[in-house]
Amino acid sequence: MAKYGEGDKRWIVEDRVDGANVHNWHWAETNCLEWSRNFFNKILSNLTILDGESNLFIKTKKIDKVEGEAYVNVRKGKIIPGYELSVSISWEGEAKDNEGVSLLKVDGTVEIPYIADENADEDPEIRVTVKDEGPIGKRLKEAMLSKGKPLILERVGTFVQSMAKGGPCKDELEAKKVAPKINNISSANSSAVNEVKKDTVAVSEKKKESKKKEGFKTITLTEKFSCRAVHLYEILMDENRWKGFTQSNAKISKEVGGEFSIFDGSVTGRNLELEDGKLIVQKWRFGSWPDGIDSTVRLTFDEPEPGVTVVKLIHTDIPEEDRYGNATVVENTERGWRDLILHKIRAVFGFGI
Repeated sequence: MAKYGEGDKRWIVEDRVDGANVHNWHWAETNCLEWSRNFFNKILSNLTILDGESNLFIKTKKIDKVEGEAYVNVRKGKIIPGYELSVSISWEGEAKDNEGVSLLKVDGTVEIPYIADENADEDPEIRVTVKDEGPIGKRLKEAMLSKGKPLILERVGTFVQSMAKGGPCKDELEAKKVAPKINNISSANSSAVNEVKKDTVAVSEKKKESKKKEGFKTITLTEKFSCRAVHLYEILMDENRWKGFTQSNAKISKEVGGEFSIFDGSVTGRNLELEDGKLIVQKWRFGSWPDGIDSTVRLTFDEPEPGVTVVKLIHTDIPEEDRYGNATVVENTERGWRDLILHKIRAVFGFGI
């Protein structure tokens, strides 16, 4: 992930004299690190975990640190959040006997080492430590894990959702959405009158086609490898070699109509067309996508000369947003194909040119 302020200057809007980013045409980047610190302080400080259940009293105290980077990019109203953060929270616990007499008071820490936009659909790791590792201290630590972890994950989820909606830019974006609607009433009415004069059936068909395509994108990539086309085809269709170059679990059918699961089940699908050394067409679906959405992957293999293979990827119907509202789906999918699949195959199997 590019660091805040280090984006390609061609896509970052420079300051205008009037301070305006007209129609949000260029990337407008907002640093959200301080906003993120305040957000976590608000939702995770002084949070009661247990209040007497089993004679245990546990609560968080304060946010000790929020480190890393967080930003929101906006272009033409499209929100693309980016963040990689580590969070540390101090907590305290007390165990009492049945008479209400304190047996032990402890302090501890909750560490969330990696909260990132690329893992927005997954629960982050949570580590709990306690300064007193005696029997009662361990009991309090286990209670913090069993009762506190779900509550903290729920609160972290609200941060993920807030960033997907624009973080500190949300109010400004909402205001911009309302303004054009008010200003364009007369032109909208005029357009509606003109539409009545058009052929109703043709307009209806165009609207249907537009709805089908709206909110989806296509990725195209072309890569050259120093190998025979059939060898590259076999790697992509062999689950054991998938496991090797991705370092993740894979299960792949080699039959048309057969199903596959790769990257530890994060991606699933089925084979539509298979032609040895020439063609792979599959339905692909990511677990973080909205229900009922499948994309189509088409890989063609061309061997212009013996030992040189050109692979062309066309990946269609990729949703612009996942089920959590994150608008990084297309970017992450393209990066995954390039860095986690094609470039990995080139490096691991020595097919570089």
